[in-house]
Amino acid sequence: MNRSPKLAVQDLHALKSRHAAVFAPSWATRSATIATVAVLAGLFVFGFWRLDFSFTKLVSGIGQLGVLIWLMIPPDPGSWARFVTFLGALAETVAIAFLGTLLAALIAFPIGFVAARNTTVNRIVRFASRRVLDGIRGIDTLIWALLWINVVGLGPFAGVLAIMTADIGTFGKLFSEAIEAADRKPVEGIVSTGGARLHQIRFGVLPQVLPVIAGQVLYFFESNTRSSTIIGIVGAGGIGLHLAEQIRTLEWQAVSFLVIMILITVAVIDAVSVRLRSAIIGRPQRAAA
Repeated sequence: MNRSPKLAVQDLHALKSRHAAVFAPSWATRSATIATVAVLAGLFVFGFWRLDFSFTKLVSGIGQLGVLIWLMIPPDPGSWARFVTFLGALAETVAIAFLGTLLAALIAFPIGFVAARNTTVNRIVRFASRRVLDGIRGIDTLIWALLWINVVGLGPFAGVLAIMTADIGTFGKLFSEAIEAADRKPVEGIVSTGGARLHQIRFGVLPQVLPVIAGQVLYFFESNTRSSTIIGIVGAGGIGLHLAEQIRTLEWQAVSFLVIMILITVAVIDAVSVRLRSAIIGRPQRAAA
C-alpha cells in the first residue's frame, strides 16, 4: 500500500530526530569540498591569465580561420605530376604507420606477458618491465621522431622507428592489462589436467587475449596513420613534409587537397579495421528460431 508524501516526510523527520548524529552535516567534508572547488577555480582563472587568453583574439582568429577555409576552396593539387607525388607520399605515410605498428606489436607482445601479474616470472621482473614501459610511453612520438632522425637520418626509416618505439610502451601496457583481465577458469582447468606453465599460457590465456590484442593493434594502425602525418613535418618521411611545405608557401588549395586525401585514407582504414575486428572477435550469432 502506497504511503502519502506527508507521512513519508513525517517519518523522515522522526528518523532524523532519533539519529541526529548520523544526519548531522559534516563540516569538515564540506569545507574540504569548498576548498577544492575554490582551488580548481583559482587555477582555472590563473591559467587563463598566465596564458594571455583573449576573447578578442579568439573572435578575430575565428574570422581569420574562415578566410583560410575560403582560400582552400576548391581543393587543387596544382598539376597531375604533383598529384602523383602526393599519392606516393600518402602511400609512404600508410607504410610507415603499418610497419611501425606491426613491429611495435611484435616486440610488445612478449613484454606484455612479462609485465602481467598472472604470467610474469616474479615481482621484480614485472616491476622493472612496467617502469621501462612507462618511460618509453612517457615520450611523445614526435620527440622519438626527432631523436631517430639524429640517429639514422631523415626519411621514412626514422618515421617507422619513431612509431615503433612510441607504441612499444603503449602496447606493452595494453597487452599486459588484457592478459591480467583474462578469465582464470580455463587456466585452472589446464592446471587440473597437469598442464605446465607454458600450456596454461598457450591454451588458457592466449585464446582469450588474442582477439582483444588484434583489435587494439588495428585501432593503433588507424591512429598511427595520422601520427605519421605529423612526424613527416619534422622530416620523418611521408605526406607531412609536403603538407608543411604547402603551408609555408601559402598554397592553400593544395593544403586542402592534402587534408582531404588524409581524411579519406583514415576513413578507409577505419572501415577496413572495423570489418577485420568483427571477423577476428567474431560476431554474435542469432539465436536459433
